[in-house]
Amino acid sequence: MMRLAVSAKSCLWSQILMGSRAITGNSTNGFASTVARIERRGVSAIHTFKAKAMRMDDDERRFPPQHQESQPGKEYLMNPLPQFSNPNYKPSGKLHGKVALVTGGDSGIGRSVCYHFAMEGATVAFTYVKGVEDIDANDTLRIINESKVKGLGDPIAIPTDLRYSANCKDVVDEVIAKYGRIDVLVNNPAVQYYVYSYSLEEVTEERIERIFRTNIFSYFFMTRHALEHMKEGSAIINTTSVLAYTAILPSWLEYISTKGAIVSFTRALALHLVEKKIRVNGVAPGPIWTPLQAAALNDEDIAIFGSQVPMDRAGQPYEVAPSYVFLASGQDSSYFTGQVLHPNGGVIVNG
Repeated sequence: MMRLAVSAKSCLWSQILMGSRAITGNSTNGFASTVARIERRGVSAIHTFKAKAMRMDDDERRFPPQHQESQPGKEYLMNPLPQFSNPNYKPSGKLHGKVALVTGGDSGIGRSVCYHFAMEGATVAFTYVKGVEDIDANDTLRIINESKVKGLGDPIAIPTDLRYSANCKDVVDEVIAKYGRIDVLVNNPAVQYYVYSYSLEEVTEERIERIFRTNIFSYFFMTRHALEHMKEGSAIINTTSVLAYTAILPSWLEYISTKGAIVSFTRALALHLVEKKIRVNGVAPGPIWTPLQAAALNDEDIAIFGSQVPMDRAGQPYEVAPSYVFLASGQDSSYFTGQVLHPNGGVIVNG
């Protein structure tokens, strides 16, 4: 009779791969009872990971200790810097002549999306938080200018607070005044906070409102205003997360809730716009090394970041951005709407 070796990591993996479903029924090899014990031990497995992280030598850590005290995080302060570009990437004009608006495009996945869109021939506008992300925004403008196709429009960086509808309308109006249209909208901004006590008491009303306004309200607002200027063949791409499907980290409760909302928003909006022939899809990244992590995680979590997925490492932004290129390209993804791509390091989500 084969028996399964159960370790802290296998406990967590089982949580990831099987979600939170209860598994019942008889089994001849004891698998069902093993899984039941694993699921009950999900949170303790996470704590075991953290205890192990505290004992790691410097050369065993995935990333060095670091934590930024404010949201949103700043890419220029990270060690190592996230990798937005892949020297082996070969652009082929997939987005030539299109105008793309990327919210939260100053750093992380957003910066890589801006870079890849520019490489593929798009004219790019992106938003950032004024006074907080200025350095990252200036770096991204330089990156886009250096990589954009000659003869196309210059990129613009728009400082704003996307939590409020009026600000989102101002962003759209500025892009229309500059370029005359929007062909691709990428809804991307996000914040998350760590719940250290695993208690709902720590989740204040103010924090809930900030997270929901940033992570999902802005998606509604930007889409509503941009749609007035989007025509047949346009594309909307929403950034969700693998955690919308697995929800294994109780310390990110509000964040996970918003990412689940984004999945439902994407599916419903796709059906709402299908007759207008505007495609709506999403991308659900796994653990990607971005400023979001540096601003939300503590040293123990930074040490093991990426170890929760089968590929046993964190991804880089450049490994995610091509998913956005694919969904933005009418030639490549013309039969895709209401779908979500999963660059997540091997996590099976079946959704």
